[in-house]
Parts: sequence; C-alpha cells; structure tokens
Amino acid sequence: MIDPKLAMEVPAHIRELAVKSVDQAEKAISTFMESASKSFAMVPAPMSDVAKQALTITQANLKASLDHARKLMEAKDIGEVLRLQTEFVRGQFGTAAEQFKQMTSSSAGSPKDDRNEPDLI
Repeated sequence: MIDPKLAMEVPAHIRELAVKSVDQAEKAISTFMESASKSFAMVPAPMSDVAKQALTITQANLKASLDHARKLMEAKDIGEVLRLQTEFVRGQFGTAAEQFKQMTSSSAGSPKDDRNEPDLI
C-alpha cells in the first residue's frame, strides 16, 4: 500500500502540458540532429567519422533522456520516481563507459596524418 504522504496527484492538464513539452523537445532535437548530420557530410575524413560517431552517441543519449522523461510523467508516487531515476542513472553510467570505449578505440585506430610531422616523444 502506498503511503498517502508519498502519493503524487498531478492534475491531468499539467501532465498533458508535460507530454506536449517532451514531444516538442523531441521534434526540435530531431530537426537539429538532421541538420548536424547534413553538415558533417562536408567535414573531411577522418574527422567526419569521429563527428558522425559523436552525433550517434548524442542521439542515443537524448533518446534515453526523453524516454526517461516519459516514464517519469507516468510515475504514481515518489517511490516510483526514485526507482526510475536510480535505474536511469545506473544505465547511463554503463552507457557512458561503453561510449567512452567506442570513442577512444575509434580515435586510437584512426590513421595518422600524412603531413610528415615529427613524432613527439
């Protein structure tokens, strides 16, 4: 049984406003990502590969955040909010570690610049 002190009674019109706000944010982010993706097409390789990878990671993180916001809007009590937040943060730590590995392995494996610059020791 839920402790009445922890129950959250969010008015329907507030919940609707929150849903619309998240939907608008998602559309704005989608438009931005499309524009960024098109602009990366003009960047010379290998930087375009790094930029595309960074964009893909950013998209995944934003999607996770928006999905999390939607779940929070459906929470029935403070306990559920805390559980959802804990799960999200744990998941994001794992995701961030994996994304870091991807970025460092791809940048470490990128070909060296051909401008005959001396190696620094």
